[in-house]
Amino acid sequence: MDTNLSASARKVQDALTAIGFSMQVVELPASTRTAVEAAQAVGCDVGQIVKSLIFKGRDSGRPLLILASGANRVDLEKAASAVGEALDKADADFVRQHTGFAIGGVPPLGHTEALETLIDFDLLQYPQVWAAAGTPNAVFPLSSADLQRVTGGRVVNIA
Repeated sequence: MDTNLSASARKVQDALTAIGFSMQVVELPASTRTAVEAAQAVGCDVGQIVKSLIFKGRDSGRPLLILASGANRVDLEKAASAVGEALDKADADFVRQHTGFAIGGVPPLGHTEALETLIDFDLLQYPQVWAAAGTPNAVFPLSSADLQRVTGGRVVNIA
């Protein structure tokens, strides 16, 4: 286990360990803030990057986590249909308040509160995907099946 992880990356590693998963968080010298940067840094296809996007229910104000393939753009109408409410992009303060992480490093788990989660159907085509791990340069690999297990997310067509 890497004891040199930053506090935010350590929080993600601890969350993985707590639920019985052995994936290892790595912090890279290059930025992984965008899907393209992350794919270049780990040497994979941009579609294998899990973009963690937080939206806000327009009426309820509740947070929604969408895990999208790095190659896709989220169709907000499809996502809204899946949750039964119009959605707005969340601002940085809202993201930090509900996840405990800053934009650019939001992981799929380890949040300050339980989040309803939608998973982009297109991520299932990859045997391995890479997700953010708490900072703009921390990631961890996992299978798309494990992505579903660690998040409890619902797979939908949202691209």
